[in-house]
Amino acid sequence: MLYSNYMTKTKILLIGDNCIDRYTYGKVARLSPEAPVPVFQPLHSVELAGMAGNVKRNLEMLGLVVDFRYTAVSHKERLLDEHSNYHLLRIDNDATPQPIDAGFISNDDLSKYDAVVISDYNKGTVTYELVKWLRSAFFGPIFIDTKKHDLQQFNNCYVKVNEHERAAATSLPDSTCLITTLGKAGAEYKGTIFPSNLIDVVDVCGAGDTFLAALTYKYLSTRSITSAIKFANQAASITVQHVGVYAPTLEEISTNTTIYEEQN
Repeated sequence: MLYSNYMTKTKILLIGDNCIDRYTYGKVARLSPEAPVPVFQPLHSVELAGMAGNVKRNLEMLGLVVDFRYTAVSHKERLLDEHSNYHLLRIDNDATPQPIDAGFISNDDLSKYDAVVISDYNKGTVTYELVKWLRSAFFGPIFIDTKKHDLQQFNNCYVKVNEHERAAATSLPDSTCLITTLGKAGAEYKGTIFPSNLIDVVDVCGAGDTFLAALTYKYLSTRSITSAIKFANQAASITVQHVGVYAPTLEEISTNTTIYEEQN
C-alpha cells in the first residue's frame, strides 16, 4: 500500500476508551428443553480491536502513525449465526478505567503531533478537564467523538456526534465545531447535509470510528473540513457493508468515491 511521504510522517495522539471485540460464530439447531431460548453451538471466533482501539486501526490503515493512550481494556463478545450473520446476543464486560488527566500525558512532547484524536465512549477515560487542558496545551486540531452531553465544553475542537447523541446533549458547541452523522443519510455540518452512498447496510458497528479516523486523515491532508466530511462519509459507507468493525484502505475509499460520483 502506498501513501504520500507527508502522510506516512503524520503523527496522531489518540486518547480514549479501549476494548477488545470478540465475534463468536456458531449455529442454532434447537431450543433449550429448560427454557424457550435457543441453544447456541460456537464454531469459531475472531478478536478485533474495538472502541478507540478500532479508531487506531482505522488511522493506521490510512497511513498515519498513532500513539495510543488508555488506562483499561473492556471486553465485548457477540454471538452470531454463521449463515445469516444475525446477532443473537452481546455480552459486555466493561472495565473501569482510571481517568487520564494532564499529568498522564504532560511529559509528552505535544508539538510532535499533527492532531489529537479523542474517542470517548464515556466509560471514564476522558474527562472535561483533560480536554480543557489539551485545548490550552496543544496548538493543532483536536477531533472528538463523544457520548458526553455538555458539548459546549469542546468548543474549538471538531466534535463528531450522531443524531441520538446530539438530541441528548445539554449544550452544543459553536456550529463551526459540530459534525452530526445521520446514518445512511450522510452527515450534517453548519446546516448543510453531505449525503452518503445509497448502499445495503449490513452492520453499523464501528462506522463512527471509521468516520472519525477518515475525517482526521483528510483534514490533515487538505485543511478543508467539508472535504474531510465527504471523505469520511465514503469511508464509513464501506465499513457498514461488513460484519463487525472494519478499517477500509485508501484504495477502497477511492473506488467508493468514484462509484458515488458516477451515481450522482
